[in-house]
Amino acid sequence: MLLKQFRLYMLKSYLRLGLFFYFKRVVVSGVKNIPKDKPVLLLSNHQNALLDALLIATSIKDYGHYLARAGVFKKALVSKLLQSLQLIPVYRIRDGYSNLTNNNEIFETAANLLNENKTVTIFPEGSHNLARRLRPLSKGFTRIVFNVLDKNPESELLLIPIGVNFTNAKACPDSAAIYFGKPIVAKQYLKDDKHKAVVNLKNDVHKAISQLTTHIPEENYDEVLAKLESLNVDFLNPQSVNNCITSNFETCKSKPKSKGNWLRVGLKYLLILNLLLPYAIWKLVAQPKINEIEFASTFRFAIAVTLVPIYLLIAGMMLTIIFSFKVALAYLVGVLVLALMAIKS
Repeated sequence: MLLKQFRLYMLKSYLRLGLFFYFKRVVVSGVKNIPKDKPVLLLSNHQNALLDALLIATSIKDYGHYLARAGVFKKALVSKLLQSLQLIPVYRIRDGYSNLTNNNEIFETAANLLNENKTVTIFPEGSHNLARRLRPLSKGFTRIVFNVLDKNPESELLLIPIGVNFTNAKACPDSAAIYFGKPIVAKQYLKDDKHKAVVNLKNDVHKAISQLTTHIPEENYDEVLAKLESLNVDFLNPQSVNNCITSNFETCKSKPKSKGNWLRVGLKYLLILNLLLPYAIWKLVAQPKINEIEFASTFRFAIAVTLVPIYLLIAGMMLTIIFSFKVALAYLVGVLVLALMAIKS
């Protein structure tokens, strides 16, 4: 048990470091809303594939368990890695009707974890999408909630809505903001009949999450999004953006236009030059194989935290052999400083 916790701690620390280098800025707010020593179900919007889960995981103190789409568990090695990270597969219709019955056991497992005062994260939209709006929620999370309450009507289960926001989820470097909302007490829904309780629970959670992320109504979505982008609003401040939308663009606040674009471009290409092989693998091998645009950032990040360190380690060893350890150390430090300048500027 201690060995597993140590492994998770080290992996979480490494991922946090990787996200620090990958994102220009990550803002975390409201994490104190997550109570200690109580069962907690984290409910988040889902735009950016696995990066959403990683940002949440590295923002909270608990290790937590995460329900993720079963499609990413297909390969044995990947499945073993994800399960070691406490990810649990959830099946959808596209995974085959015969597999949907597996969710009964999955939801039961999640309920048991919550009855043990664990933390479980689920993305109740059921899939990811880059659209800046919260889509209708599936009933999966309500099944987990009522499984817990059926076994223990006095459970102190709390639901924490989360809004994960990106400036531009397809870009690199990008910035992110994670907002943890106020707890929703689960057992309050026992006062209604089951059908009404499920409807009320879904509505309340949808409303809570939609206030923590930019929520552009589906009607006139493209027109509204284009207007917001032209106004240069800060998508990391969803409350301000949502107020802008509801006011018919009368209360919109534009963020200051960044300066020094030429410097950032120069630093970016200098960094690419120093990481030419990993960059080539990304552009020529990995990126062309991505079928869903939502996975682009996830694969880019995966290469950044695996191939880049290996490449730098090999480069450092070669410089040590050809020149000296001091030269190798100077090169590695120089590349890290360059990476920080290119990403954070």
